[in-house]
Amino acid sequence: MISFYFLLFILLSAIQSHGLDKFIAAVYEHAVILPENSLTLVTAEEALVQMNRNLDILEKAIKSAASQGAHIIVTPEDGIYGWVFTRESIYPFLEDIPDPEVNWIPCFDPERFGRAPVQTRLSCIAKNNSIYVVASIGDKKPCNVSSVGCPEDGHFFYNTAVVFDSDGRLVARYHKYNLYSFEGQFNVPPEPELVTFETPFGKFGIFICFDILFYQPAASLVVDHKVDTILYTTGWLNILPLFTAIEFHSAWAMGMGVNLLAANLHNTSMRMTGSGIYSPESIGPYYYNMDTEDGHLILSELSAHPRNSSTFFTPNWSLYANSIDKYSPGLNVFSGHLFADEYTFTKLTEPQGNYTLCQNNFCCHLTYSILEKIIDEVYVLGVFNGLHTVEAKCYMQVCTLLKCLNTDLKTCGLPVETASTKFDYFSLSGNFSSSFVFPEVLLSEIKLAAGMFQVLPDGRLISQSSISQKPLLSATLLARLYDKDPKH
Repeated sequence: MISFYFLLFILLSAIQSHGLDKFIAAVYEHAVILPENSLTLVTAEEALVQMNRNLDILEKAIKSAASQGAHIIVTPEDGIYGWVFTRESIYPFLEDIPDPEVNWIPCFDPERFGRAPVQTRLSCIAKNNSIYVVASIGDKKPCNVSSVGCPEDGHFFYNTAVVFDSDGRLVARYHKYNLYSFEGQFNVPPEPELVTFETPFGKFGIFICFDILFYQPAASLVVDHKVDTILYTTGWLNILPLFTAIEFHSAWAMGMGVNLLAANLHNTSMRMTGSGIYSPESIGPYYYNMDTEDGHLILSELSAHPRNSSTFFTPNWSLYANSIDKYSPGLNVFSGHLFADEYTFTKLTEPQGNYTLCQNNFCCHLTYSILEKIIDEVYVLGVFNGLHTVEAKCYMQVCTLLKCLNTDLKTCGLPVETASTKFDYFSLSGNFSSSFVFPEVLLSEIKLAAGMFQVLPDGRLISQSSISQKPLLSATLLARLYDKDPKH
């Protein structure tokens, strides 16, 4: 008996000392119960009743995840109270969230920093289920109205993500830096916050929704702080053909070389759906459903340190494109718009072929073979090199093979959800001026092409033989040139 407990002690000590090589992650796509009128001021008690309606649902999902062995769960941005507020109407939904350095377990000491029922409940849910809980709540910080930058109402309001560990302790607090257009109720923090924390299963970073498009804090957490896993709470509005949640978020994980736990809101009237558990080498399980109003729980096992994999590598994204002679651009080159950006397109006119298409000294190369060409479906190669200015100002270089809405070339770049044409093979590459390149492959009916493509060390995005099984919507290499962005 003594030897058994001694061996058990040694085993537990080793696990604690060296950490876990793998862990089970969970994300919950939540259909938020919205206030009847979020623009009308309510009392703190009424606000808490509303938030508890959502917390009841989240608690059930968290308990379910924990019962299935999950170590950590991410819930969506605005998942406790919704998203359309004025500064006045959001106030009763906010709490003062302290710096995690205070070493606070709200479940044990709920009144230490004033009234904090939401933080207390989240803390108790985490503690009682022995699971890390990531949630989105609002933080309020008083300020002197005579001070520079202090709002007239005497408070800073921040869109905030918090993390409670498996003991219920507050271990992370992040204030969203890149606010979306309808977040006028919140303030932008003076500087981007680079929030990380250590766990027995790797180093984690956290940011919110729109942040993913920018260097600060998203890319910086990976490049400068070497996190293993990103916790990503979001309320993402899907925009075809390049920016659906599952498409771009899985590509970001692959391009950045990290795990990404992405929890989206579920609201079909706002085009909000698409959550997933992504890694650099595997798309993993995801959820995209515009036919239901229900939430959905996803679980998956992940490597705690994905960059330590023997098969992990960082592509030289322009190596292949710079090593070959240019092909012809074809005879059907034209300009068109995709998400308000002016692209150069060329129509694919043959069942197989090679094209090179350039815009402002940036060139894309495509080699392809179509297995089953549907006569009334048109595909094009598109290239963009410039500053995107709609909803966000961000400099991009894009190579994309995509289906047009119909045979009218003016529809190329418009949203398309279904296709019938199957490709036997494609290879896409570009002479990118950035190492931040995100590979996307989207199939008919908004499905990811898990296991149907790969990125080569020389920067080519190529299909696998299984790509011929499903009709293709688009295949894209999307690069971000952060150094060309306007200042924040």
